[in-house]
Amino acid sequence: MNKTINDFTIEVATVNGSGSQTSNLILTKAIFRMGVPVGPKNVFPSNIAGLPTWYIMRVNEKGYLARKRTLDIVVCLNQSTYLQDIPRVRSGGVVIVESDYVLTGPAKRDDIIYYPVPFAKLAARHITDIKLKKPLTNMIYVGVLAHLLGIEDVAVEGAIRHQLRDKEKAIKINLDAIDLGRKYARENFKKQDPFYIERRNKTAGKILIEGNAAAALGCIFGGCTVAAWYPITPASSLTETLIDFFEKYRKDASGGKKYCVIQAEDEIAALGMVMGAGWAGARAMTGTSGPGISLMSEFAGLGYYAEVPSVIFDIQRIGPSTGLPTRTAQGDMQFVSTLSHGDTKHVLLIPGTVQECFDFSMMAFDLAERLQTPVFVMSDLDLGMNLWLTDPFPYPEKPYDRGKVLSQADIKRIGEFERYRDVDGDGIPYRTYPGNSHPLAAYFTRGSGHNEQAAYTEDGTVYQRNMDRLLKKFETSRKLLPTSVENSMPGAKIGILAYGSTHQAMQEVRDALSGRGVKTHYLRLRGYPFQIEPIRNFFAKCDRVFVVEQNRDAQMAQLLKLELESKEINKIHSVLHYSGFPIPPEALVEGIYRKNGVAAESMPTSAAGGE
Repeated sequence: MNKTINDFTIEVATVNGSGSQTSNLILTKAIFRMGVPVGPKNVFPSNIAGLPTWYIMRVNEKGYLARKRTLDIVVCLNQSTYLQDIPRVRSGGVVIVESDYVLTGPAKRDDIIYYPVPFAKLAARHITDIKLKKPLTNMIYVGVLAHLLGIEDVAVEGAIRHQLRDKEKAIKINLDAIDLGRKYARENFKKQDPFYIERRNKTAGKILIEGNAAAALGCIFGGCTVAAWYPITPASSLTETLIDFFEKYRKDASGGKKYCVIQAEDEIAALGMVMGAGWAGARAMTGTSGPGISLMSEFAGLGYYAEVPSVIFDIQRIGPSTGLPTRTAQGDMQFVSTLSHGDTKHVLLIPGTVQECFDFSMMAFDLAERLQTPVFVMSDLDLGMNLWLTDPFPYPEKPYDRGKVLSQADIKRIGEFERYRDVDGDGIPYRTYPGNSHPLAAYFTRGSGHNEQAAYTEDGTVYQRNMDRLLKKFETSRKLLPTSVENSMPGAKIGILAYGSTHQAMQEVRDALSGRGVKTHYLRLRGYPFQIEPIRNFFAKCDRVFVVEQNRDAQMAQLLKLELESKEINKIHSVLHYSGFPIPPEALVEGIYRKNGVAAESMPTSAAGGE
């Protein structure tokens, strides 16, 4: 039997609220500590407890960490789903299953390897504390897998100590439960499968971090001191982590708070508070998802028209309405780009890695103040709530960009100040902070019609002049946004254009296509409005451009079509994935093959399979 080393997918099926998250994280971190890249996906229900939950670990030495459709190893600890979980294992795969479960129908297969374990009986026999039976039962599976895969004891213990910190009693209890699983597997199973973890050195110096945590850290380094929010999945962990950072890093020597956090009554109020803080000169943020974005529409328009700096994180999930709150999507792109009524255009930052979650969070505060406008950071559940392997973030050296702010001395020197006058030709006016004591510094901040002096007016000519200036400012923002990232293969005629978390599958997709003779150019968008010339240059190289996104209506493709010429628009072919699960490489390979005119029977076998 040929060994399969450090290249497989593990899925653990449990019940939400059973304490499985700790055991899943310990297994992930143990593999990481053996120097092997691992990428986990947490697929969980939107209720508090009781419904099925799955945790999927992609182990791959090349760093391919996107979700795969095919499963190599499944741990079945949920009686309500095991009959559906087992048929999803590929031929030759492994099922670790509670021995009391009755295998019938498609779950009783001759082409996979079963390791039945009496989890419930082992827990009943060896775990006396009734409150700990459920969570420690999950630790037994960690021990079984550690034995079968060859995960070293030192890696498992290190992972437990990292997860549980200095709680020595808890550490011992969990180690005992893992040893129970190891012992049972050692005494009862002869290794029949090909899957092994072998120590490598591919994670040295790297970290595992969620995108939301990286964004919260970016907020701290970006100078944020105010957060107003209303809890919503999948954005809550961003603000919760930011609060933890505030508690640690935003206090003076006597312990006094140098920050403000308000849990508002709703998302409308949250953005209103953020804009009030931004108007006063503080760097302020809110984090939300699609339903919250909908509620923020009117304040978003106020911020755009009255020109108030603010930062809004949209951790996208499936809609419309409540949709599927714990599933990922890229479905807010068009909506947010023009959020509010009338002629509104917003600046969007689109991170595709946890490094960019960190970088773009800092950048958002600079852009909001430079442009005097709301800036949206468009992440999603997959990027935000899952752990990702990355290099440590470099300490930022660049000073804050506070934009065009006039002090009392500045106004005295200039001799005049008109809040909404374009002095420099870039569409961006100058502003003052409240408290500036110069007689000319004060102005009315209006959401209604106003002229250059911030005085009320309903003059249509003045309104049109103001709106033209706002459009000029929007055009100025193109030069300030992060450039798109391009990677090309010599001789390629096919282009792939993507953005956000879809990027995580791209290297694997391009390697798979290249291995079958299909060379590709790749362009990843990182901001809106687009820097259009690099996009046009990219289209000029390609006969076809496959725009890959996780929504039904090809929203990014539609935004591109508004700015491209007809000859470029005719090259666009959309490849869409909107099941709510993180996009698998197989889906992209399959979609590109079909759109490229390749017969279904000619597609690679790895492209087959459903969700």
